[in-house]
Amino acid sequence: MDAIDGKKRPLHWLDQNFESIFMVTGLLSIIFFITWQVIYRYIITKFIDRAGAAVWTEELSRYIFIWISYLAVSVAIRKRSSIRVDMLYDHLPPRLQQISWIVVESLFLCLTSVIAWYGWGQIERLLEFPQHTTALGIPYLVPYLILPLGFGLMCLRLLESLYKQVRLCGLSDSLIGFALTGAVIAPCFICDYIEPLHALFGYFVLLCVIGVPIAISLGLSTLATIISADTLPIEYMAQVTFTSIDSFPIMAIPFFIAAGVFMGAGGLSRRLLSLADELVGGLAGGMALASIATCMFFGAISGSGPATVAALGALTIPAMVERGYDKFFAAALVAAAGCVGVMIPPSNPFVVYGVSAQVSIGDLFMSGIVPGVLTGLVLMGYCFFYSRRRGWRGEQKKRTVGTLSRAAWEAKWALMVPVIVLGGIYGGVMTPTEAAAIAAFYGLIVGVFLYREMNCRAVARACEEACETSSVIIVLMAMATLFGNIMTLEDVPGTIARAILSFTENKIVILLLINVLLLIVGTFMEALAAIVILTPILLPVVTGVGVSPLHFGVIIVINLAIGFVTPPVGVNLFVASGVAKAKLEKIAGMALPMIGLMLLVLLLCTYFPQVPLCLVGGK
Repeated sequence: MDAIDGKKRPLHWLDQNFESIFMVTGLLSIIFFITWQVIYRYIITKFIDRAGAAVWTEELSRYIFIWISYLAVSVAIRKRSSIRVDMLYDHLPPRLQQISWIVVESLFLCLTSVIAWYGWGQIERLLEFPQHTTALGIPYLVPYLILPLGFGLMCLRLLESLYKQVRLCGLSDSLIGFALTGAVIAPCFICDYIEPLHALFGYFVLLCVIGVPIAISLGLSTLATIISADTLPIEYMAQVTFTSIDSFPIMAIPFFIAAGVFMGAGGLSRRLLSLADELVGGLAGGMALASIATCMFFGAISGSGPATVAALGALTIPAMVERGYDKFFAAALVAAAGCVGVMIPPSNPFVVYGVSAQVSIGDLFMSGIVPGVLTGLVLMGYCFFYSRRRGWRGEQKKRTVGTLSRAAWEAKWALMVPVIVLGGIYGGVMTPTEAAAIAAFYGLIVGVFLYREMNCRAVARACEEACETSSVIIVLMAMATLFGNIMTLEDVPGTIARAILSFTENKIVILLLINVLLLIVGTFMEALAAIVILTPILLPVVTGVGVSPLHFGVIIVINLAIGFVTPPVGVNLFVASGVAKAKLEKIAGMALPMIGLMLLVLLLCTYFPQVPLCLVGGK
């Protein structure tokens, strides 16, 4: 029996960690490759004549990035971690919740099966008509193998999950779940023809409402439109699933996420908080002010609101409660301050918008600095007066130039990250993606060798977390490309733009209506999903009344940043609620005045574009 268990354990470990092995080695490889590319271009070529160019690094990195992104989706499937709308699910009784998972995962399986099947068709074509990559000269079928293998592995993980769910639900409830799945799919095959837009948006809304992840809803609604309206060849889906993310700028997303994870795991959060406490900790509401300042610092590293709240909330919320602050106020404050993390560069939403709207990511980063700092300052002002009225004071200890200098020295390596990123981009030394890779490499070195708070196991965990988090975004962008192509074929953006402009051409009214729309969307849809869906629709409208794409990028990101603290899909609120172990509705109530102040910043940046664009010459 022991011998049998001994054989099973290695197989079980491999089953549980198969994807993780590739994710960890793949992420570290592309970080090193792009770092080498920068070093080679700006250092080695200075000393070696005719050194050439390390063009192979970018090509190889792109293909590894595609592989690890889709392999990481299998891990997300196993953990059921995805961006989805839970409004209906949360109000269902437990029995129906369990049945709903059968529906969701069965539909998910339909999409992955189609892409895996037609992905293999791509491989057959490449075997018949071989093509080779430009730099490395390897057969294209090697990178394209991720389509049948990666999506085939997703099918396997979904079947495993469905098997467990069937055992949990029992035969009768499982049959109900499969019958409901059939009912959702049936119209595509029963009806001879469905209008493309009816199929596209009807299925998208239906799938989102029943809890299918937003990325998969985009893909499935596209698939349903192709089947029922014959808009495009179905093989097109597999092709675009690969080509849509075969992009060097998109690679900045996992790099920035990795930089934040590495620096957080390496002890960065604690050192930044100590520095912020030295700066503002002696004032009324000192610990709360220090929390906001730390969120602003950390946001300049991670580029993610939820990551900022998770990394700092575990430190700052208990510290505030210990000093007598109201627990709900502390949680709401950290949730609101975490929104600054997506405004101050680097910012993942700005990267996604830049790719979607073909706008300079560097200019977007610079345009986010002033709104981010303004948001942080108004939150600090509110926090100061509210805390003074409540009698909450900072920790009473001796603060001198010496103690401030020591705290700054301890945090020096962390403070260098924004300098490296922005200095590299605006000094013309690095692209945003290269700057992101350098930041991730730097964070790894700091965490392992300088702060010495990360060992091999911690590095592996950090890589897995970064890959899993970024994969959800990458798949969303791939599926949104499919969805957007159908919209373009049907001229949806142009139709909506003409309809709005026929209603009014008043710039003030149009911007107000768009702000209201974005704020409403932000209450139930995750920010990155909203950006990839709404940018192609709304951009023609705002450019039609003279708003630059750069300015609109600032408007859309500030709006959706506010969505991080507005229920029911206020991700920052969820994270803060979990950290503080406090009721979500009470935290949301405490956050209302802070949301009001953030709306004032939004209006200022909307109607006075010179405010956010002052650092880029008012473009």
